[in-house]
Formats: sequence, structure tokens, C-alpha cells
Amino acid sequence: MRLRVLAVLAPLVLALTACDTPAEPEPPIACASGAVSGQGSSAQTNAVNAWIKAYQIACADAAVAYTSTGSGAGVRAFIEGTGDFAGTDTPLAGTDLQRAGTRCGGPVVHLPLVIGPIALAYNVAGVGDLRLTPQTIAGIFSGTVTAWNDPAIAGDNPGTVLPATKIRTVHRSDGSGTTANFLRYLTAAAPSSWPHGSGSDWPLPGGDGLRGSHRVVAAIARTDGAIGYVESSYARVTDLPTVRVGTPDGSWAQATDEAAAQTIASAQVSDDLRLEIDYTAATAGAYPIVQVTYELVCRTKITPVTRSFLTYAAGRAGQQAAEQAGYAPLPPALQTQVTQAIATLG
Repeated sequence: MRLRVLAVLAPLVLALTACDTPAEPEPPIACASGAVSGQGSSAQTNAVNAWIKAYQIACADAAVAYTSTGSGAGVRAFIEGTGDFAGTDTPLAGTDLQRAGTRCGGPVVHLPLVIGPIALAYNVAGVGDLRLTPQTIAGIFSGTVTAWNDPAIAGDNPGTVLPATKIRTVHRSDGSGTTANFLRYLTAAAPSSWPHGSGSDWPLPGGDGLRGSHRVVAAIARTDGAIGYVESSYARVTDLPTVRVGTPDGSWAQATDEAAAQTIASAQVSDDLRLEIDYTAATAGAYPIVQVTYELVCRTKITPVTRSFLTYAAGRAGQQAAEQAGYAPLPPALQTQVTQAIATLG
């Protein structure tokens, strides 16, 4: 009997011992002194603010500032020599890439540090759960679907009572990487319903155009019948419901960090850390409308405090802070690549 009791208790003792084993401690932030400033993407503002708060608590001799101006304005300022880094939701190409190289006196580096879903936030009285296919989304934002009880929306939501309320679309009026990623999704997922192309500027007249993600969500929140695209953390902060998006496998994906991370994890990563996202991949449960925000820095002209701050942001503690702010953490393999790239700067 005693042997049988010991045999039963042994696994329990081992399990309790394992639970008491402390987790591997997070290495302290390798602080540097001085000031660093950045500007650009409003989509990443909540993550960057969380990083700044934690970094400056740990590093009393450092001062970090970030101005949410939108990706387009941030890229222009960086090219003109303003600030130490810029956040953009669209990698540089063509003339901008060449001009950034001139500013840097050498290569400009893209560091993917913030990832997450672009949510379709909406405000429709009486509708708390909404499903839309890519074709219906394209119809709404192109202006061919104009009322919430339109047959296309009703077909996506059988059994749901939909009001005849007029649809009020809300988009970014400034050059925006969020716009660019949303339009890339529409172009890839609903090409026959979205012939308007892509780019960082909204391509169509009509709708309500506002500057910055915070103004977009504010407009949606105060307007019955409104729908707009915004980085999901803004929708969560304002308690706006978000659309479940139809995917190629026939399922409906919600704009969660986990679902967005599935799409990011399957992206192709180039040697210079640019991600090529397949918006039409039929991965079960993956949310397809995602974006990656890159920090632009000069490979050789970088200050110690800039490198220190970005090293923290890319590390485990920084990515946990981003997750708590409403973003998806970098997939482990990509996080390792980014950390290694930062270590080579300077």
C-alpha cells in the first residue's frame, strides 16, 4: 500500500516542483544616456508610448519622444533629417528609398517592430455581431453598398435583423500606412469588386476623411451607421465592435492578436526584414487584414540611446509591453532576426 501511495504522489510532487521553478529572468535594459526622437505611424502610437514609459523608468538619463504624425509625414520628416527614427506601415521604395539613403549617407534599415490586425470598427444600432466577405467590404468602401440592410450584407448575416440606416464610411485623410495595407488587402482579396488600386492616400471621393487613427475611431463612435478601418487597439480602447471577416476557407475571422499573428507568421521575410504578406492565404483562423510597422533607422548614423531603446522594444519585455497595449508580439523567429539586426547597427 505504501509503495502504491508513493507512486501516486511522486508525479504530483514533480508537478508542484515544476510550478515552483522560477521563470528565466528578463535581462535588465542596457540603458544609454541622451535624447532620441521619432515620428510617423499613428497605428503604433500606443505601443511606442508603452515602450517610452518603461524605458524612461529604467533609464533616468534618457529622454525619448514620439510624435504621431502618420506614416507619410513621418517618412518625409525622416528623409529631411528630422528625428532619429520614423515609423511607417509601408516599406520605402523607389525615390523615397533613394532619398532616405542620401539622408543616411548609406543604407536605411527597416525594423519590423509592431504588428497587429487592422480592424473594421463599426457603429450600427442593434447590431452587435457583423460578418462581411471581402467582396462586401469592397462594395461598402467603394460606395456601391450604401445601406446596412443591403442584400449583400444580409447575405453575409443570415438571420440578423439589419436596419435601413445609411452607411457612413470613415477613412484616413492623411497619407497613411494603415490605408495602404487596407487597400492592398482589398486589391488582393476582392479584385473584381475593388478596381481602385492601392496606395497610402484614400483613392475615392465621399465618405468622412480624418487625420490620425484617434480621430477615425472618434468619428465612428459618434456616428450611427459608421464603419471604418483602424488599428485594432484603437477599437478596443473605445469599445467599438469589429467585423468578422470572411476568409478563403469559408470561416469568419475576428480581429484578434492571435489571429493576426497567424497571418504574420506565414509571411515571407526578405533578407532586409521586409515582410510579404499573403492576404488570401486559406489558413484556418487567420485574420487577413494585418499590418506591420517598421522603424526606419540609418545603418551607420545611429546614436547609442536610439539603439538601446530599439533593442528594448524588440526584446521580450518590449514585445510583452506591446501585447499589453493591444498588439500582437513578433513571432519568435522574426524577433530573433530583428534583435540581431539592431545589434549590427552603428
